[in-house]
Amino acid sequence: MSLSSRMVIVLTSVGLISGALLSTVGILTKERIALNKQLEIENAIITVVQGTHTSEKLYEEKDLVVYGSKDENNQLIGFAVYASGTGFQDKIILMYGTNPSFTKIYRLTILEQKETPGLGAKITDKDAFLQFWENKDSSKPLTLRKPAARSPEELSPFEVNTITGATISSESVLNTVRLSLEKLMSLKKEGKLGNEE
Repeated sequence: MSLSSRMVIVLTSVGLISGALLSTVGILTKERIALNKQLEIENAIITVVQGTHTSEKLYEEKDLVVYGSKDENNQLIGFAVYASGTGFQDKIILMYGTNPSFTKIYRLTILEQKETPGLGAKITDKDAFLQFWENKDSSKPLTLRKPAARSPEELSPFEVNTITGATISSESVLNTVRLSLEKLMSLKKEGKLGNEE
């Protein structure tokens, strides 16, 4: 057997063994990854709709999942909205909480992002971005504040802050929230979210 034939056999064998090992690891960890993802979502629901005792998935489609949040008395206290949109680098996945009538955003958190480190990635930072989303009036379309405000008190009830040097990431988050709110209002009119009152 020639040297090149032996090299092909060895390389093919190593490739097959490596592929089999990777496939096995993928199968063995698939359930754990799904469980960790579910725990991350449950923690995000509690973060964005504080006082949540139980939650249930009410609606799901590509890039949008709506959870109803109930308190310890089984009363609906709001909705947790899992939504995604395109950022500067890649998809941004976020969750925000609203009151039952969708007229107030309690708070927002970013679950996944691959924005530019030090710039767009600041959308995950409470001081730089997330604090400006707390208790926003969403009864009218939200707008982006440019130039950036230094404190939440400088913003109107309908404004959210931009991140200096990362306007595209800031706008992406705002557009994702806007589009999902429009969809929620449509679902509410169609009665697809159950009894919201």
